[in-house]
Amino acid sequence: MVPHLVTALTGPINELEQRLLDAMPAIERWFRLEWMEHTPPFYSAVDIRNAGFKLAPVDTDLFPGGWNNLTPAMLPLAVQAAMAAIEKICPEARNLLLIPENKPRCTFYLSNLAQLQRIFHMAGLNVRIGSIHPDIKKPTRVEVPNGDTVLLEPVIRKKGGGKGRLGLKDFDPCTILLNNDLRVGVPGILEDLNEQHLLPPLHAGWSVRRKSTHFKCYEEVSKRFGKLIGVDPWLINPLFEKCGEVDFSQKSGLDCLTSNVDQLLGKIRKKYKEYGINEKPFVVVKADNGSNDGMGIMTVRDVKDLPALTQAAREAIAVAHQGQASRFSPVEEPGNVIIQEGVLTHERMNDAVAEPVVYMMDRYVVGGFYRIHAHRGVDENLNAPGSRYVPLAFTDSTRLPQPGLKPGASAPNRFYMYGVIGRLAMVAASYELEATDPNAEVYA
Repeated sequence: MVPHLVTALTGPINELEQRLLDAMPAIERWFRLEWMEHTPPFYSAVDIRNAGFKLAPVDTDLFPGGWNNLTPAMLPLAVQAAMAAIEKICPEARNLLLIPENKPRCTFYLSNLAQLQRIFHMAGLNVRIGSIHPDIKKPTRVEVPNGDTVLLEPVIRKKGGGKGRLGLKDFDPCTILLNNDLRVGVPGILEDLNEQHLLPPLHAGWSVRRKSTHFKCYEEVSKRFGKLIGVDPWLINPLFEKCGEVDFSQKSGLDCLTSNVDQLLGKIRKKYKEYGINEKPFVVVKADNGSNDGMGIMTVRDVKDLPALTQAAREAIAVAHQGQASRFSPVEEPGNVIIQEGVLTHERMNDAVAEPVVYMMDRYVVGGFYRIHAHRGVDENLNAPGSRYVPLAFTDSTRLPQPGLKPGASAPNRFYMYGVIGRLAMVAASYELEATDPNAEVYA
């Protein structure tokens, strides 16, 4: 099932779909050449918004969870991609240690681990899950909703060769797969490993990553790709600005925020006028580092609204500091923020707002799903409590588009388009990781 677009402004998207289909050989060659020069992230997931007049990524996750949302039909592609990825990095790999987020009692997240364990086991590896959570002091088996069980075992740091190796009591892996985005920093136990491959690298975590760096790289990619297929890069690229230290509680940095919001809204209005789009522009303000998880996002439709919104943010911070949860403030501590062009989603499934999420491993699209939220609007973040997931098997769709069909009428063609946008974000992530690699100068 494919969500339908509830907008008359489908002309630009249908034209984009047609151009992608017409240019498919050139596009696939372009990606092939990119991967000859750059290394794709080990795995990634990209949130995409389809406004009917614009199709763009709004977030790229380099430690994706949610693998349990992929259907069994997607499993063969994921296993093949896992084989390819491991073969490039460590062809002789036998043992893989999976290190998760510190969520030892979240059964939904543990279902994601069970699926990852299944994928890499089928790719020919012995896979065990090593937790760095302080409460996991002995092997702990947890049941997950589909009847699976997940065994969490405490990670052990072993000395050797002047550095350390990570493993379990009776398990010495050559490859360590992180499914932990390091948003609270890099634990010392993960540093200075001896002859072990850590995937993704530590600088892919949110202790180093910045959304503004990623979208600057994506802007470069979209310009080159737009030239390749002959389209305005704006149709596939969310504009953005960046502010330095913003402290809502102390009211510092707000002048920078106000001027950048105003400037970005002006740029969007200009593009809307150029394309005859009768929608109200908006921007999204969020922390420049850290995953969103539906938290800490501020939507601004008019710069005049900022005083009230920042006051609400200060009040939310005060509540959070009293020990209650806050879902409003884009930053609870002073820090950089990114102001990103808001992209509407005009896709619906059973009258609920929907957005596609594309999953990739190595250079391959392996699956995806629609994130659906019945209580959110077209200009709101859907990655929030109350969201649901409808899997979409990409097995026959992203790789087998159907040229000649009317634009907007073919699910495979729509999904091919989503896969292309997802892969563009993946190319941008590869640029980003190269630019932030602390060891890059060693290879210069």
